[in-house]
Amino acid sequence: MTDLAQDWDSRRTFLRWLAASPFLSFGLSCSPERDERSIPDADTPRAPRRRAPALQLSDVIARPQDALDVMDFEAVARQKLPPAHFGYIATGVDDDATVQANRDGYRRIWLVGISLGGFASLGLLMRQSEAIEGVLTIAPYVGQPTLLQQVAAAGGAVAYAERAPPSDDLAAELWLWIGRSSPALRHKIHLYTGRDDRLISGQRLLESVLETDHVVEVPGGHDWPAWNALWARWLAHAPWPRTANA
Repeated sequence: MTDLAQDWDSRRTFLRWLAASPFLSFGLSCSPERDERSIPDADTPRAPRRRAPALQLSDVIARPQDALDVMDFEAVARQKLPPAHFGYIATGVDDDATVQANRDGYRRIWLVGISLGGFASLGLLMRQSEAIEGVLTIAPYVGQPTLLQQVAAAGGAVAYAERAPPSDDLAAELWLWIGRSSPALRHKIHLYTGRDDRLISGQRLLESVLETDHVVEVPGGHDWPAWNALWARWLAHAPWPRTANA
C-alpha cells in the first residue's frame, strides 16, 4: 500500500470513529449483517481475516459500506457509467426541473463561520466566488503562526501574493488568493471578532485588506460571549433582505 493510500485509509478510519463517537449527537448506524464488529459464537469457526484492498486515487471507496456520504459514490460512478450517462447525472441543462429549482431556491447565498468555520467559509468563497454573495467570518483561524509571520514580513497579503510561490497548503493558498483578489471580491468578506481574540494577529492581517465598514471588533476573546454579541450586531445590520420578496 502506498503512502498516499495509507494516509487516505487512516483518514477514513478516523472519520468512521468520529461518526460513531458518543461525544457527538449522531452515530454511525449499520445493519447487523454489515456490522464487522459483531462477535461470533464460540462454536462458529473464524474465517481468515482478509486484508482490505489498497485504495487507489481513482477509487474513493472500495465497497458501498465504506461511503461516508453520497458524494463518495461520484468517483465510482464516473469510472463505471458510460460518459453520456454520467454527464447527464452530474450536470444539467436550463430546462431541467432540478436545476431551475436550485436557482429559484438559492438566489442569494451567504456563508457564516466561526473560528475554523470562518476559515472554511473563506475557502468556499475562494472556490465558488461567483455563486456566493458574501461571507461573514467571525473570529476566523487564518493560518499557523509561521505562515502569518511570512505574510506580515512580506508587508501584507498583496505583497506576499506577489512573491510567494504556489502552495498546496490550504492557508497559504488562501492568502495567495486574498492578495490577488480584486476589490470587488474582497468586498464580499466581512470580519467580526473580539478585541482580545487569541487569533487576532492573523485577523488584523486580513483586516488590512478589507473595507473599514466590513470590520467589527467588540470587547472579548475567542469565546461565545463575544461571538453572541457579534452575531446580534450582524443580524441588526446584515445586508441580506429581510423578507423573501425583498
